Amino acid sequence: MNNLKTVFLLTLLTLLAIGVGDYFGGQNGMVLGFAIAGVTNFISYFFSDKIALAMYRAQPVSREQLPRIYAVVERLTQKAGLPMPRLYVIPTDSPNAFATGRNPAHASVAVTQGILQLLDDDELEGVLAHELGHVRNRDILTSSIAATLAGAITMLARFGFWFGVGGDRNDRDRGGGILMLILAPFAAMLIQLWVSRTREYEADATGAGITHNPYALARALQKIDAYSKRVPMIASPSTAHLFIIQPLTSASIGNLFSTHPPIAKRIERLTGRPEEYQ
Repeated sequence: MNNLKTVFLLTLLTLLAIGVGDYFGGQNGMVLGFAIAGVTNFISYFFSDKIALAMYRAQPVSREQLPRIYAVVERLTQKAGLPMPRLYVIPTDSPNAFATGRNPAHASVAVTQGILQLLDDDELEGVLAHELGHVRNRDILTSSIAATLAGAITMLARFGFWFGVGGDRNDRDRGGGILMLILAPFAAMLIQLWVSRTREYEADATGAGITHNPYALARALQKIDAYSKRVPMIASPSTAHLFIIQPLTSASIGNLFSTHPPIAKRIERLTGRPEEYQ
């Protein structure tokens, strides 16, 4: 199913680029749009993970630099039957984490400095197991490509502001505004459609199954949610769905991209006793 989603997203990006090219440049614009789509699809498939990591200045870490996290991930990958992913640290005090990559053999897991300082070993294991759950469930490629696609659509809307549909400033503003009204919600709809909230529930369940300790992940979710409200992490709306906890996004369209279920519901599914963690 995730492979079909990936094909659909890449095809949609191609058709969209051709359509926009035709609108602004006729047949020559269609050819240019097709060429741009081909390059973008290649980049989306092979480099969407690297783009997401670069956006948040994630730095690769070695076993010598961070033995604590390496030991946990090695233990978890052996339990889950997964290859060892590349590990990254994001230089921010806000606690969060995400997984990305095109398949388990090319997966990366990134954690923030804040999450390493906030969580104890059992809670950190729960979070890393959740991220490996995304890898095991093979939804990391779809999520990464969806992020690239949403960003590309939003960029097209911004191009519309500069190139517009008319010759003067008022027409340009009006045309760009129309494109923003149409394309930004459309990008949000795609994220919500193809990156369902159920993926977080599934990754929670998979991670808890790997560790056999759902309470550790429940405690981690509660801690991350509470602390991230005091020390928020600013994220692009198009990539916010990658994180284990919804980060802060721009006020203008960020709410449209909400893809995370409520923390209380996730804790309830994990433990069956939400009141214990309220």
